[in-house]
Amino acid sequence: MFFELQPSEKTALVSSDGSRFTYAELDQEVKKLQANLTAGKLAFCLCENSPASVMGYLACLNNRTVPLLLDKKIDRELLSHLLEVYHPDFLYLPAESEGDFSSYEEIFSHHNYKLMKARQDAGTVLFEELALLLTTSGSVGSPKLVRQSHKNLQANAESIAQYLELTEKERPVTTLPMNYTYGLSIINSHLQVGATILLTDLPMNMKGFWEFMKTEKATSFGGVPFTYEMLKKLRIFKMDLPDLSYMTQAGGKLGAELHKEFAEWARAQGKKFIVMYGQTEATARMAYLPAEYSVEKYGSMGRAIPGGKFTLIDVNGDAITTPDTVGELVYEGANVTLGYAEQAEDLAKGDERGGRLVTGDMAKFDADGFFYIVGRKKRFLKVYGNRVNLDELDQLVKANFDTDCASTGTDDHVKTYVTNEAITDQVRKWLSQRTHLSEKAFEVFYIPEIPKNESGKVVYRQLEA
Repeated sequence: MFFELQPSEKTALVSSDGSRFTYAELDQEVKKLQANLTAGKLAFCLCENSPASVMGYLACLNNRTVPLLLDKKIDRELLSHLLEVYHPDFLYLPAESEGDFSSYEEIFSHHNYKLMKARQDAGTVLFEELALLLTTSGSVGSPKLVRQSHKNLQANAESIAQYLELTEKERPVTTLPMNYTYGLSIINSHLQVGATILLTDLPMNMKGFWEFMKTEKATSFGGVPFTYEMLKKLRIFKMDLPDLSYMTQAGGKLGAELHKEFAEWARAQGKKFIVMYGQTEATARMAYLPAEYSVEKYGSMGRAIPGGKFTLIDVNGDAITTPDTVGELVYEGANVTLGYAEQAEDLAKGDERGGRLVTGDMAKFDADGFFYIVGRKKRFLKVYGNRVNLDELDQLVKANFDTDCASTGTDDHVKTYVTNEAITDQVRKWLSQRTHLSEKAFEVFYIPEIPKNESGKVVYRQLEA
């Protein structure tokens, strides 16, 4: 059983709405919910950072019911599409959730959440070791999911707890959604050691977040690059945060200068700043930069996590052994996930990766064995910690608007080019709504024609020119 809770009077969960649960109480609530689930079935969980949401996740895992974790604010059109593709047997969602759930009936409710069961058994076959499904870090409409096993979850939670030296005294505050692999890994690794998790969906630019964090004596938080850009603007370097002992960063490459600035501030304050690297396809984390190297090796993602191994390969697939030589990053470890699913039938598939992940990231290592990401082989960007597939984005725009389209950009900044001048503002707002990302992340430009080569492929380097 994953996260077999040890009933005790130790506080497990504290919510910014005032609710609190000990490990004994959490165990009781999870078991109540678990009694209404069926092993070997699929459940969709609409998540928020609340005790009830965590209870649903744990009940599914411990009952061997496979949850797909989704944002409770997910676009209802996308949710309907996912329901049509995967036919889950259960829905676990906030009581006020809107949508057409007429093919389900409510069978249990607690803490403002309700559990619904399909009126007709879908008969979907699931791989025995399948534990969890997550979207690919911010999918913009594709039903593509990452299939994670119980072994993946356990291995990564243990490894993270080991390299962060976590104990039951930790009090992390949530700054990322639990349906996002990085946010979930913080919950997993701290449950692993019996820590107290401070749950909130309050954004960090609200006074209420900092009041909750200080009142509950939060010892850590995590963030994507955008988080740290915002924290600098919020003048965190001037804040008095005596209980904060460390901060982690992942979800995209942090600018080298900002990395250095936070590392130097943390060191001067007697705190730790730990940069990490991961992908949903590796459950969560693959590398970390130990805090003692955070200043000297700023810009680096560090070394492989305990139990993991990195290699670089050249265009022929041969291993690169010379420092400062760029190649494609390959990771091996027990946290490498089973593979993808794009339809219900894929949920019966076994392990397609065998513990080896070709990441698609281009990297190099220095003479001390520290790795540095230098770019991406494929057309993905990390936007506020969410991975956006630019090819998928272009296809969606072309499918929904009368235009040709091509996108490029840098992390946290997508540039989309369209050939219909009248729709630039409309496309920008639509992209923001479809991806649930700020409009500030998108710029849409009009150009008369998308530059293409003789074989019809877009010549991206000519777009901005």
